[in-house]
Amino acid sequence: MAAVLSLVSITVSKVLQLSGLVDKRNVLRIQKMEEKALEVYDVIRSIRDPEKPNTLEELEVVTEKCVEVQELREDEFLIIIKFSPTVPHCSLATLIGLCLQVKLQRCLPFKHKLEIYISEGTHSTEEDINKQINDKERVAAAMENPNLRDIVEQCVTEPDD
Repeated sequence: MAAVLSLVSITVSKVLQLSGLVDKRNVLRIQKMEEKALEVYDVIRSIRDPEKPNTLEELEVVTEKCVEVQELREDEFLIIIKFSPTVPHCSLATLIGLCLQVKLQRCLPFKHKLEIYISEGTHSTEEDINKQINDKERVAAAMENPNLRDIVEQCVTEPDD
């Protein structure tokens, strides 16, 4: 799927470049952001759901389209993730956001800032949860709780680890 998406991206970029609508530097920047987004998605897709025996990808909590990457400076990126809980009253949405935070902080090889949100209209308390999962102090405090840390570890550990 990633190869097909990359091929389509390159084709669209080439058409825009040949038509004169976009200069080559902009095309390269767009391609770089799309590649970074796929790299981020590859990291989060295997996170396991806290209560089901499935990954977030399998449950469509995360998709390729939910990841956006913007360049802040050379070699520093803003990663925006908008995930969709399986039900509007999901009691584990905050835990899913915490798992996304932890896995990305551990696994991304490039400098980044991270913003994680619940997709608009997909949860009854999305504003409150969005504040919690983007508050560094709350995330750090949550990870100090041994029970919560164990659950997060189970969710973010790759099956072959």
